[in-house]
Amino acid sequence: MEDMHCGTSPIVGFRFTLSPMTNDFVEVIKGALEEVDTSAVRMHTDDVSTVIRGKQGHVFNVAKALALHTAKTGVHVALNGTFSAGCPGDSAGDAYLGKPDEQLNHDRTKQYVSSQFALYPMNHPDYMSVIYREIERAKERGVFNESMHDASGIHGDIHDVFDFYEETFTHARSEDHRHLVMTVSMSINSPSHGGN
Repeated sequence: MEDMHCGTSPIVGFRFTLSPMTNDFVEVIKGALEEVDTSAVRMHTDDVSTVIRGKQGHVFNVAKALALHTAKTGVHVALNGTFSAGCPGDSAGDAYLGKPDEQLNHDRTKQYVSSQFALYPMNHPDYMSVIYREIERAKERGVFNESMHDASGIHGDIHDVFDFYEETFTHARSEDHRHLVMTVSMSINSPSHGGN
């Protein structure tokens, strides 16, 4: 029977669906996968979604690189996913935790992103203070867009947005609680962005 206690492993996962709004979506996704170095993470795709797992820095690096390379085609792209750490059953024996810390994807192409996120510090008695603190961090970083039901809007250059998300994930994990979930939805190259 699987252990149902929160994990203590440093493994981070990101389960996502990448949706280019084009009839050639398969070629767009394959092209991004060819351009992105995914050797530092474990990646598996099924008939619904893809998961990447490994060290936190590598997971965020690969997630951003996949979104950016897909967006560089110019098509409207939607990315929906869930970052998680400390899930019951996570194993400290994951071979990808032994990878060097050096980031493998370095494309700094500017790209506007509009996104929404929700943070779930599991079993944290004062979880709302964690969430409010990270919203204030978004305002300080200049990436906060708007408040809304069930999420907060984050926008700006893709590098600033992903930097904020990784920083938020790091700070929320440091609150001495083990299981953290963060959902992210992104829209890139949307006609509604008015040229951004």
